[in-house]
Amino acid sequence: MRFEIMRLDDADGAAVDSTVVDAASVNQIVQQAAAIGQRIYIRPADTAVAG
Repeated sequence: MRFEIMRLDDADGAAVDSTVVDAASVNQIVQQAAAIGQRIYIRPADTAVAG
């Protein structure tokens, strides 16, 4: 399963950037964000294929 992780702006909570990672990488990213106090939003990545 893949997840989209969005980094959020501290001032207004707007998404600053996003990345899609595999499940194994989520824990590492959460740990890094927690260590520096960064706000993130995690959701399952859209797996639908456009066409």
